[in-house]
Amino acid sequence: MRLVLDTNTVVSGLLWDKAPSQLIDAGLQGHIELFTSQALLLELEDVLPRRKLARRVAASGLSIAQLVARYALLAQSVLPAVIARTSADPDDDQVLACALAAEADLIVSGDHGLLNLKTYQRIPIVGAAEALMRLTQR
Repeated sequence: MRLVLDTNTVVSGLLWDKAPSQLIDAGLQGHIELFTSQALLLELEDVLPRRKLARRVAASGLSIAQLVARYALLAQSVLPAVIARTSADPDDDQVLACALAAEADLIVSGDHGLLNLKTYQRIPIVGAAEALMRLTQR
């Protein structure tokens, strides 16, 4: 199964032990394929230094650069597809463009703007718990 994780899901997966971290673990174990793009990695670099995440980043024992590099090694990077503006948030459009280019089976997000779309070009958009449920049903 091919997944694109929105940046909020990647951050949660890297810093907390919840459903998003299980998706990252599934990628590490080769049960799923994770995809990203340069724009999504840059967004991850921009989000991780936020003050509200400082304690969790410190608890990880890794630097921000190491966290980003770890995810960059895990997820295959693709050149995003060119898409029409779909979302009010350009960052959300980057997720959609990446998923289209990756021929993803799922987009996983905690962002209500994306979740409200429900699908994009026949790619379901789901939360992490729903993604895990779908993985166990395969």
